[in-house]
Amino acid sequence: MSERVVIAGMGIVCPVGHDVETMWQKLLAGRSGMGSTTLFDASTFPATFGAEVKDYDVAKDVKHPERHRFANRGSQFVLGAAAEACRQAGIDVETDRPADGIDRRRMGIYLGAGEGSVDNDAFFAAIVSGWDSESNAMDWAKWAEVARARMHPYRELEQEPNLPAGHVAILTGARGENRNCLTACAASTQAVGEAAMLIRRGRADVMIAGGAHSMIHPLGVTGFCRLTALSTRNDSPTTASRPFSASRDGFILGEGAAIVILESLASAQKRGAPILAEIVGFGSSNDAFRVTDMHEEARGAVQAIQGALRDAGLQPDQIDYISAHGTSTIENDSVETLAIKRAFGEHAYRVPISSPKSVFGHLIGATGCAELITCVLAIRDGVLPPTMNLHDPDPTLDLDYVPNAPRQADVRVVLSESFGFGGQNNVLILRRWESN
Repeated sequence: MSERVVIAGMGIVCPVGHDVETMWQKLLAGRSGMGSTTLFDASTFPATFGAEVKDYDVAKDVKHPERHRFANRGSQFVLGAAAEACRQAGIDVETDRPADGIDRRRMGIYLGAGEGSVDNDAFFAAIVSGWDSESNAMDWAKWAEVARARMHPYRELEQEPNLPAGHVAILTGARGENRNCLTACAASTQAVGEAAMLIRRGRADVMIAGGAHSMIHPLGVTGFCRLTALSTRNDSPTTASRPFSASRDGFILGEGAAIVILESLASAQKRGAPILAEIVGFGSSNDAFRVTDMHEEARGAVQAIQGALRDAGLQPDQIDYISAHGTSTIENDSVETLAIKRAFGEHAYRVPISSPKSVFGHLIGATGCAELITCVLAIRDGVLPPTMNLHDPDPTLDLDYVPNAPRQADVRVVLSESFGFGGQNNVLILRRWESN
């Protein structure tokens, strides 16, 4: 018999808050986290704004920040998110003698964390120094000379996507399975889903799961601009993210980290840990289509939704709310709407849907877990977060997207969708915890 999996703690560091409750209140109020880019000079880029995490100090969340002094932005954010989640779950951190009753050999980590940002000043100084304009070629010997003098080895190591999980292991003492996936925008949903499967199979009692990412740097923004994926509504950053709107023109690049503490029901009850919700379904698929485009018939997204419903033993009409991927791109919002219609049939027109990205932006590898946290809070408070800036609905997108204001609702079962470049599709289903 498989173990039941519950959520015992949550933590977040994102553009609209450095903790869960702050994020939730700003999300419900529609207070945008978008603004002009300050992390580098983006004045010559097509998109000059993003959703940055402002004024975050990891020392406020951890007692020994010196252990993480070279941590990149994503790793700093995930330390804060993990520390908050562990506090709520009653898990001791930064101690060699934890008294929380958890065997660290049975506590693992699974993140969907992306590559870290480069040391911009040193990296570009090396590039500029090494470029020979006369020959129109790179002098690699000169590049290496400057790079050796300016680029710090630990900061370069921090670009590796496994490093955030390493920092969380140092923080918590977790010595169980330690994994990281990098499946683009679906990464942290996949991490939570597969972490839940490890607990179901009895391979762990507790999994620290979620994601971390920061791509607001010249290379990251250049890539998304070249893909024409970002909104260029530079004159109005706070209204630029407008999922399902006729005037949508791309997503807003964000950054942050989100963590949930997954635990077997038996372990959580034995410890007296809080039980915030139960994970009952997980579906995963691939479009097998194109590197950046979703399949026009939404075949992968439909497969993932149906897989999650089967895993949960639920029918479409038992879903009370859908947390959409809702990126505010022409393609995603259209294909996602089609996927919901095909997977849910007539219930698609009755189930409310919304996109938190309209407020806190697209957190890339961290976005799925961040949105999962909003699902837990929707269940807890009986309120659906809004899709902001939806003042001119696309007439071809005709579902209920909870426009512009939160809505009271009896929320028992929630489905959360994440779809990533490369055709990655991951879907989770949460249920309100009921002891009977």
